[in-house]
Amino acid sequence: MTKCLVIIPTYNEAENIPTLVPAILEQDASFHVLVVDDNSPDGSAQLVKEMQRDNPRIHLLERPGKMGLGTAYVAGFRYALANDFDFVFEMDADFSHDPKSLKKLLKHIEHCDLCIGSRYVQGVNVINWPMRRLILSYSANVYTRLITGMPVKDATGGFKCYRRKVLESIDLDSIRSNGYAFQIETNFMAWKKGFRVCEVPIIFVDRRVGVSKMSKNIIYEAAWMVWKLKIKSLFDAK
Repeated sequence: MTKCLVIIPTYNEAENIPTLVPAILEQDASFHVLVVDDNSPDGSAQLVKEMQRDNPRIHLLERPGKMGLGTAYVAGFRYALANDFDFVFEMDADFSHDPKSLKKLLKHIEHCDLCIGSRYVQGVNVINWPMRRLILSYSANVYTRLITGMPVKDATGGFKCYRRKVLESIDLDSIRSNGYAFQIETNFMAWKKGFRVCEVPIIFVDRRVGVSKMSKNIIYEAAWMVWKLKIKSLFDAK
């Protein structure tokens, strides 16, 4: 049977994890969940351990401190490859990504290698964001497309499904980015290696509980990342 791993990085997500994990697992018997927790003070990891007692499809990686989204996903990718998963998902812990949309990504990955759950491939499908943040996000994606040439309308989105072969081809040791920059960098790597990248429309809903991890550093890192990728691609072409 096909094995799918949904990776969820967490830092203080105790209000969401107990309901999110079961909601994912009920979508399909092929789904496993890996929570990568950065030593959350609110006990997120302990809640996962309690759920693990009754369900072998729940997995946990505990890290010593807050090390960032990008490194959490890289750790999750390594876990997926080491444990023979066929498809690997990225997903936020705050219900901004609907667990019911996981099956949509799994269906479309039949026709591509990296499937992105896109907020912008069919208009703008974002609910409950302040206008300022929506404009920032949409503009960042237009900016990314213009600078890198990558034909992706939602390059910063964090709801994705990879075929195993994509992650096997990427030099995971070379990834140093976090946040939006991590999403841009991994999409770009897959695209430049000739993998088929597709987008399927999703509805993104701002978190119901908990605190957003957005910061100015995340924005600055993403703004620089597109130029870093552009410059690297120019040198690689020579």
